[in-house]
Amino acid sequence: MSSRLGVPTEKIIALNDYSKSPLFTEAEKVALEYADAITDTARDVGDELFARLRRHYNDDTIAELTMTIAWENASSRFNRAFRIPSQGFWKR
Repeated sequence: MSSRLGVPTEKIIALNDYSKSPLFTEAEKVALEYADAITDTARDVGDELFARLRRHYNDDTIAELTMTIAWENASSRFNRAFRIPSQGFWKR
């Protein structure tokens, strides 16, 4: 779906190493780090990370980003529990 929305394939492929990739802006990198922190149940969103997030995004955007990440995590866990396989919306 991202490629249909204009995200280049190279950027999608680079997601695994987004923190070192020149393809992502600092705002995108902090949003992805935030998503990682929310997704990893052994981690927490620290004050320093949240402060960096607020440098790039306003409260409404952070709330929407948080809701979207939480929704995707819930969907993923639901699908795993019911053994629902990937629908293959994006393939290399």
